[in-house]
Amino acid sequence: MTNTRSIHLNILAICIALLFASCQKDATVSITSAQCEYLDNPLGLDTPQPRFNWKLNDAKDFLQKTYRIRIATDSSLLLSGTPDIWDSGMTNGQFLSSEYTGDKKLQSHQRYYWDVTVWGNKGDSCISTINMFGMGKLSQSDWVARWISDTHDKEYEPAPLFRKEFKVEKNIAHATLYISGTAYYEMFLNGERVGNSYLDPGYTHYNKRILYATHDITSLINRGGNAIGVVLGNGFYNCQSKAVWDFERADWRGRPRLLCELRITYADGTTDVIASDDTWKTNTGPYIYNNIYSGDRYDGRLEEEGWNNTGFDEKNWIAAKITDSPAPLIVSQQMPPIRITKEIKPALLKSFGDTIFVFDLKENIAGVCRLNVKGERGTTFTLQHGELLKDDGRLQPGNIDVYYRPEKPGEVFQTDIFILKGSGKQEEFTPQFTYHGFRYIEVKTDRPVTLTEDNITGLFLHTDIPQVGYFSSSNKLLNKIWAATNQSYRGNIHSIPTDCPQREKNGWTADAHIAMDLALLNFDGITFYEKWMNDFIDNQRPNGGISGIIPSSGWGFGDWPGPVWDAALFIVPNALYDYYADKRCIERLYPTMLNYLEYLKNQEKDGLLTFGLGDWVYYKAQTPNDYTSTLYYYLDYMLMARFATILGKDASMYKEKAESLKKIINDKFFNPETAVYANGTQTAQAIALYLEIVPEGKEQAVADYLQKIVAENNHFLDFGLLGSKTVLRMLSKYGYVEDAYKMATKTEAPSWGYWVETQGYTTLAETWLLSPEFHDASLNHVFMGDISAWMSSYLAGINYDISRPGFENIIIKPYFIADLEWVKGEYNSVRGKISSEWKADGKNIEMTVKIPAGSTATIYAGDNKYNVGSGEHKYRFALK
Repeated sequence: MTNTRSIHLNILAICIALLFASCQKDATVSITSAQCEYLDNPLGLDTPQPRFNWKLNDAKDFLQKTYRIRIATDSSLLLSGTPDIWDSGMTNGQFLSSEYTGDKKLQSHQRYYWDVTVWGNKGDSCISTINMFGMGKLSQSDWVARWISDTHDKEYEPAPLFRKEFKVEKNIAHATLYISGTAYYEMFLNGERVGNSYLDPGYTHYNKRILYATHDITSLINRGGNAIGVVLGNGFYNCQSKAVWDFERADWRGRPRLLCELRITYADGTTDVIASDDTWKTNTGPYIYNNIYSGDRYDGRLEEEGWNNTGFDEKNWIAAKITDSPAPLIVSQQMPPIRITKEIKPALLKSFGDTIFVFDLKENIAGVCRLNVKGERGTTFTLQHGELLKDDGRLQPGNIDVYYRPEKPGEVFQTDIFILKGSGKQEEFTPQFTYHGFRYIEVKTDRPVTLTEDNITGLFLHTDIPQVGYFSSSNKLLNKIWAATNQSYRGNIHSIPTDCPQREKNGWTADAHIAMDLALLNFDGITFYEKWMNDFIDNQRPNGGISGIIPSSGWGFGDWPGPVWDAALFIVPNALYDYYADKRCIERLYPTMLNYLEYLKNQEKDGLLTFGLGDWVYYKAQTPNDYTSTLYYYLDYMLMARFATILGKDASMYKEKAESLKKIINDKFFNPETAVYANGTQTAQAIALYLEIVPEGKEQAVADYLQKIVAENNHFLDFGLLGSKTVLRMLSKYGYVEDAYKMATKTEAPSWGYWVETQGYTTLAETWLLSPEFHDASLNHVFMGDISAWMSSYLAGINYDISRPGFENIIIKPYFIADLEWVKGEYNSVRGKISSEWKADGKNIEMTVKIPAGSTATIYAGDNKYNVGSGEHKYRFALK
């Protein structure tokens, strides 16, 4: 039961606010969304000063002058004009964001309601709808629940199950669940699965920080008897098989543990807490094995009907064991969870007799399969996943299983096993504690069966951050490359940005920082990356060093991968500031950055850094690593100077060091007579321009040489990771956009077009060519994908203004290609929706730009430059 009066009042309040927001007399501006901590109506916040942001429509020439935020414990108090928590008053400012600065301390477990009103430069105003946010655990001492486990050790394979029954006798206002597991949990309340998230909580350094998730479970609680059921998976916390990254030797390894607290607030204001402790019961069941790299095994014959519901006979279950907390920090997971975002039916099925079947989804995804079958008791279905087929049509796992080191019988990479209980009815199996990267599924059975395409459904699983950017053009190849890039990106966000969803699943730092622009131009990723940057804090060693994969159990520290990879520590917070004008990540990371720069000082040799990886996975031309490592060392100091300025600190020492490094690099690696950097590769030229290290007046000469070597190579690319970020951008910037376009639209190897057009890949490959042995040849890597950001920023022309971050001022500067008839770009920024499109009309260009209210723009149209306000702007000019 719920308190219907309270619910009706809140619904009425929201409806009235919606009506007010949409019906103000002569109102032209409106608030299209309002968020707390960049989330819609979030629960479980554990920051004492939540951030608020709002977006506006594209009302003509509207600029916000003042705003007012109000917070109350009930929405009716906002409607009556008597907020009991905070009223910011009319606050001057053009930023469409603020944070809580009220005198009243926000309380753990409390739900709050808020709205925002803005006033503009012409006297017009608008108010948002009423929004909600709920606080989680503001202090570790707020936990009533205890960590529990069973009596088995970390090598025991069946997954632990837990259950607890409780009663509810009063009317409920709302009920909130706070839950964490090491590594993953699946929870049921009265037999119903709680939430639509998977692989929760997110992956962290489990001995430093563990996340908890928050769910509103009001609708799942019954008047009378209730039952909680939880099963825990291993994930990266308890790797029970071997791979090259040593997770089986991690200091944090242990038997999975559970922390679960259900707080019920009744209509009369009283509260009950059902918390994990030694009164909970535990056992094992059908989840007989799970591993993040190999897969899940489920034996339906071991199911105990109703184990997660009321009235179950638990006489064979034992008391749970109270354990210590695995980490000193238990913090809220304040990013969208991993969810199923797409269900895909196989397009093709090929059978090899009546025990082997190969399904083709026609697209490469990250996730699992849902299997629906029926048959004899004990029938075993083995599902192996992969990206390639052998010549005979069977699965080829050789390109992705190279780093897995199985030792136990039956361990096979990316393989799930389901054993039927033989109920005579259709039985369903969806793996809960793993995910795979795959296009093909090979299903093998231990006895003859009949299967069709209806028996398998591919489930695309990834962190469900909203897509906010889109690109299309008259060139179908560019559109395919853009789509493949986005498919790869989605397939590589699983609470951390990964390199690939099959072979490694690791948070490689350079892969992520090279992909930052394509990420943030297409997805609203601030909460996702803020979480990952906390992992950097936990990863740093006392000497200041960080590893090349984060999180890490200890693998990847030292001279390899090195400074180019480690630069993610600076590049990611900088990108968040450019795109969101939010400095909180910089504030948190600043001490970590200081420690890291001290670490690098001790690694210098004559001012250079001579270790680490550089232009990884290059085609033929290798750029010297001491050049690229020292360049990124310079970048670290340039960004550190910027961060110091943003935070109001002294930046002079960082600027001086950056200038010193710039001189060292140019003295050693630049020939001013030939305008050649290092050994004159495409990467060497482009990265010097991109990082703005070229001596003043020499920039065009360096770009001219870059164009020369590209043209001499018949416009084929010849670079790796770093070149993929810089070459197209710098060709375009310095007058050679047609050369960049020729390079981008090649369909012979090496090229992006070779992958998506000639080979038919739906995601981006790791290497420009597959090696004959299939070694190191994943077909789902995103780190060569900045070409899609190039499309948005250079062809559609949508860019932030570094001097006015967060799209306070927007730079629209498209480059026009003779071969293109039209281009459309759209980006729903932190301030609202930006769009830029153009089409060729004979020898003229027609260009339409839309700027959200609250922003200004600098628009380059032909030879002219326009400084404009919000709204729609149209231009027509001759194409040169």
